[in-house]
Amino acid sequence: MQKYFQITILTILLALAPPVFAADKTLRVLAWPGYADPDVVKAFEARFHSKVEVTFVDSDESLWDKMHAGHDNTFDVVAANTVEIHRYTREGLLQPLDLARLPNTRFQLPRFRALSSIGGLTQGGKVYAIPFTYSAMGLIYDRKQVSVPPRSMSELWNPRYRGKVLAFNSAQHNFSFTALALGVDNPFQLDVNQMRRVAKQLVALRRNLLSYYSLPEEATRLFIQHKSALLFANYGTQQLTQLRKAGADVGYVIPEEGALAWLDCWAMTRAVRDRSLALAWIDYMLEPAVSRLLPERQGLANTLTSPPEVSDKSRIIWLQPVEDVGQREALWGKIVSGNLPERL
Repeated sequence: MQKYFQITILTILLALAPPVFAADKTLRVLAWPGYADPDVVKAFEARFHSKVEVTFVDSDESLWDKMHAGHDNTFDVVAANTVEIHRYTREGLLQPLDLARLPNTRFQLPRFRALSSIGGLTQGGKVYAIPFTYSAMGLIYDRKQVSVPPRSMSELWNPRYRGKVLAFNSAQHNFSFTALALGVDNPFQLDVNQMRRVAKQLVALRRNLLSYYSLPEEATRLFIQHKSALLFANYGTQQLTQLRKAGADVGYVIPEEGALAWLDCWAMTRAVRDRSLALAWIDYMLEPAVSRLLPERQGLANTLTSPPEVSDKSRIIWLQPVEDVGQREALWGKIVSGNLPERL
């Protein structure tokens, strides 16, 4: 069935009228796994009479390194989250986009067409990136142990779930989502008093912790093996899909105070060799036939349709640069190591 579906998608994409591009054109793509599958790349190459060279990364650090690797390893288009896009724009590594050359943006949901409302995408009135896929860090809960869907992240601290909570091992996200749970307006820019308050709250969370996790596969194993009740889903609906495939009876909610979310976007680099081909790739990624592969194959949300678990009214808070990465990391190290609140 999967093979038949992929062939059908490829047939549809190939059937669309191809613009004229020289046969020797090569597009260099820097992206995450699952964003440029072989059949999707093949269809693009056929339609635009070009060759696509895809390089995959597994971390923001790797992405940054490759963007700075020098002339021999430069790229034409890159997929990165809003924080990194802001960083790359500030460093002069990106070129502004011509929205008139991206007609498929008309298929996107209103929240993704309002580019100026998403931090990091615009600068000086120019647009430097187009939203592609995202994941909201909501709460996943075991339906058998949590009969009423949790309404707030504060449920992670509920004494009834002692030893039943799984949290992500991350200083940046944990400080931010805890700040949200405490009612802080801007969870990314904490002052001294707010930082201390959040740190103490994270220490308090240790009472309920089963474990911290790093990878979604690890969280799935721990959740099922130890009958966890609540999970801070750093990987969002991707984790929900994985848990359900593993047989877990789980639900997923966006808390009332909102959920942090990463938003990956396509951008055109300063080193681009063929602007028309680069823009064609970004526009192609927004075609419904291509975008809908994200939830079907990866369990990720696209920008054209909302997943059932996320409504138009859900409060989604896109990640932004934080006030002091070093300070958060230092405090997180103390929290994880078991320090008492008065030692933070």
